[in-house]
Amino acid sequence: MVQVNPNISENRPVIRQLDDAAINRIAAGEVVERPASAVKELVENAIDAGASRIAIDIADGGKTLIRVTDDGCGISADDLPLALSRHATSKIDGSDLLNIHTFGFRGEALPSLGAVGRLTITSRVPGADAAQIHVAGGTMEAVKPAALRVGTVVELRDLFFATPARLKFMRTDRAEAQAITDTVKRLAMAEPAITFTLRDVSGGGEGRVTFRADRENGDLFDALHARLARVIGREFAENALQIDATREGIRLYGYAALPTYSRGAAVAQYLFVNGRPVRDKMLTGALRAAYFDFLSRDRHPAAALFIDCDPTLVDVNVHPAKSEVRFRDPGVARGLIISALRHALAEAGHRASSTVANATLGAMRPEPAQPAPARAYQIDRPSQSARQAAFRAQSPGFAELANDYSGSIVEPPPVVAPAPVEDPAPQDLPLGAARGQVHENYIIAQTSDGMVIVDQHAAHERLVYEKLKTQMAEKGVAAQALLIPEIVELSEGDCARLMTVADDLSRLGLTLEPFGGGAIAVRETPAILGEVDARAMILDILDELADQGESQAVQVRIEAILSRVACHGSVRSGRRMRAEEMNALLREMEATPHSGQCNHGRPTYVELKLSDIERLFGRS
Repeated sequence: MVQVNPNISENRPVIRQLDDAAINRIAAGEVVERPASAVKELVENAIDAGASRIAIDIADGGKTLIRVTDDGCGISADDLPLALSRHATSKIDGSDLLNIHTFGFRGEALPSLGAVGRLTITSRVPGADAAQIHVAGGTMEAVKPAALRVGTVVELRDLFFATPARLKFMRTDRAEAQAITDTVKRLAMAEPAITFTLRDVSGGGEGRVTFRADRENGDLFDALHARLARVIGREFAENALQIDATREGIRLYGYAALPTYSRGAAVAQYLFVNGRPVRDKMLTGALRAAYFDFLSRDRHPAAALFIDCDPTLVDVNVHPAKSEVRFRDPGVARGLIISALRHALAEAGHRASSTVANATLGAMRPEPAQPAPARAYQIDRPSQSARQAAFRAQSPGFAELANDYSGSIVEPPPVVAPAPVEDPAPQDLPLGAARGQVHENYIIAQTSDGMVIVDQHAAHERLVYEKLKTQMAEKGVAAQALLIPEIVELSEGDCARLMTVADDLSRLGLTLEPFGGGAIAVRETPAILGEVDARAMILDILDELADQGESQAVQVRIEAILSRVACHGSVRSGRRMRAEEMNALLREMEATPHSGQCNHGRPTYVELKLSDIERLFGRS
């Protein structure tokens, strides 16, 4: 009797070749995730065509209409059917998939869109008549004549009508429109020389312009700065530091905001590789690492950074949507971002964001019960000598308040005498000259064109912290040898990954040795950490290595302790300071990097311009 194998079915599956329509719908599932994905592909095609003006019209969040109009080189009538064929492109010849200089290169976008929507392409090349082709649900019609002055118009209607199940995963019209706006803004940042216009035509008619960015002129940084001010906001542009650094053939440029201009989420982080907007975990991790010593864990930096390199050094063909890249040597790119940003932050010195002063002025300006026209006061500003003479004349009247006035910078003398006129030279320094102390915590300093309010505890805390870090860097981290080494059992893969960073950990006082198999022996721990749970620390390091490719767990813990030491060793709130002490603190702030923010990213001082103060009192 013949035994039948129960694991072998009598109805074996048959291998079939899918038709082109099914293939294109599958490809669309990878390339076109939502309307914003379609906008991205079409706008990138327009940029590759050399367009100087690109207009995007959408309706109902892009679900019913996406129209992209450009003035680029166009597509000839003979090439229109080929443009809708799968893997047909004019951007590469297929011989080298690493040497890519354009946004698109796969030839998948147009046939994928035509497979899931109703796609119409109207185009004209110089010296020829315009032509039009239409494809719906993968069914292509014949090319026919059309009217168009220049460039290309791509119109996509009823996205996903051929795959209605995908429509159930779409979000609201408003959410999809916002995603489209974000996509267009990223592309606009990458191309300051191109004019972008985004219009919502829902309901018919001319619609309304939701975003516009005109062509910017000037050199690279001037044009980029102007475009970022338009796209991200003028506050970002005012508080951003210029970045320009090169290492081993990779150039990093762009703008990064001061630590005091931070956000509650990572919504203002824009990264580009060879002009292509990307969302890369390694690059965002490097950005976070550059700021980790200046921001608390619930704050995020803002930056628009561009990496330019030879296309052969980076692979952009690792994700269907081309939103991720892979560097041949990721350590170089990561190290370049961290070192360039930290150098720029150090060069910024004591500078704090202008939004701090704006918030201060907003808090000081009372809200009127009813709007009233601004009053103009015709008061001439007295000269410097006249003000000094007036102050000397008024000083006897204030002598009786000295015992109750906490802002006195010197103890009142037993005999009332004319106050000496101080040397005005310190006023010309960035943080000015100390004029008083209020509530035994805030130093009031006068500058040449305004005033500065300094939080004495936060400022001194940062100064002490920077000194401690410098001493640690010069002398190294003291290590505490364990009487009995702690053995931590790991998998062989985790052990190998951990040993690749053993030298870096050793410089931080954590000494590890392989102990056979997947075990490691912890020989020494940083003395400043005291008693350490070695196993928990090792697991935290491994988690960071798996998530970010590197670990700062030990360094973060060490610097957290240095920060606490600095906090307890700094000038306390409630302590009266003499004039020379306050001026010495101001001068040290001017000479110390990162002194514009405390160890937690909060500002250490607020600067108010004299013109702003005068507006508060209606003198302007």
